[in-house]
Amino acid sequence: MELLSVIKILPDIILLDLRMPVMDGVEAQQKIRELYPGIKVIILTMEDDEQFILHLISEGVNGYLLKNADPVEMEQAILKVYEKGFYFSEDISSLVLKNLNKKEKAETIFNPDFSERELQVLKLICKEYTNAEIAETFDVSIRTAEGYRQKLVEKTGAKNIAGLVVLALKHKWVTI
Repeated sequence: MELLSVIKILPDIILLDLRMPVMDGVEAQQKIRELYPGIKVIILTMEDDEQFILHLISEGVNGYLLKNADPVEMEQAILKVYEKGFYFSEDISSLVLKNLNKKEKAETIFNPDFSERELQVLKLICKEYTNAEIAETFDVSIRTAEGYRQKLVEKTGAKNIAGLVVLALKHKWVTI
């Protein structure tokens, strides 16, 4: 957190190591969310425990990379998080889906009252469309597309777009 107090312009994205000397990455991520909700966080770690990864995703991280990820994947992750709000490798996405399928049997389905347009926008978000791409698809302004995203987050109680996608897949609001 010392870093954030000395920089003049807040970053769009922070690559956050989980193992740090003063404050661990989990605590730092929570503090960043609390103080700077607009900053996106990509976790960079060697930790590959399934439950730990799922916990961090539920806490609202925007991406999760193992330290052995190649530079191309790191670049792709940063770009995806910047453009679309989240990035998870195929392995992490598979893990999330597998976990959701396990939990689905034990949980009651939560089903907000979505309009037809909201469901269409939600499907495009799950397909990693940007606000500009959504706006173009529906011939609306980018501000209107941003409004749809925000309304979906509010209706579902998601913490961010990554959480919205997880909920959409978990509750089968959309199929992709």
